[in-house]
Amino acid sequence: MNDLHGFHPGAFVCASSESDTAFWSTRPSGPMLDAGACTAVTALYRTMLPEGGRILDLMAGSDSHLPADVPFDEVIGIGVEAPALEANGRLTQRIVQDLNETPELPLADESLDAVCLCDVVPYLRQPVALFREIARVLQPGGLVLVTYGNGFVAQKAVALWQALETDDRQRLVRILMQRGGFEHTDTGSVAPPPNDAVWHDTIYGVTARREGDII
Repeated sequence: MNDLHGFHPGAFVCASSESDTAFWSTRPSGPMLDAGACTAVTALYRTMLPEGGRILDLMAGSDSHLPADVPFDEVIGIGVEAPALEANGRLTQRIVQDLNETPELPLADESLDAVCLCDVVPYLRQPVALFREIARVLQPGGLVLVTYGNGFVAQKAVALWQALETDDRQRLVRILMQRGGFEHTDTGSVAPPPNDAVWHDTIYGVTARREGDII
């Protein structure tokens, strides 16, 4: 069975034919989530990421949203924007790579403790292939943590993501992760308090741990 068996052939196609490198280079750098949502992601990372661990931030930008007072042995960022990666002071290694064109990760098997994908999943055109790679580079028990909000850039978000409602998006992420080798997934969400001045985006999360050998 191929990675996307059962999905419509156009499910993971986006409207823009421009390369990710060219497209994102013309947009302002920095997170698309609002300030409150970024704080919520950081709080989740504080709870779940292992102190002193080896962390990978996929489709990384200028801010990995890691808690400032939590040390990590290594933080690797992979993304298409070299200037944004250079501006990210938490990264100990920077890799410029278009993961939609080349989902293979240039990292050793079982070399990481956690992989983060923040506000990334709407744009994945080869999602199962990438989750398989994530499973490969995580050590047994290692964590993958997917977070996202309600908003997205319409030109680059894949067609299926745009067609789905909120609950169905979480189910989609779980299906993709399970096809990538993560058998058990957990979901959750954090909504902003009423009338908050800086937080308007609800944050959704899907997490899983690698459970031993992978196929």
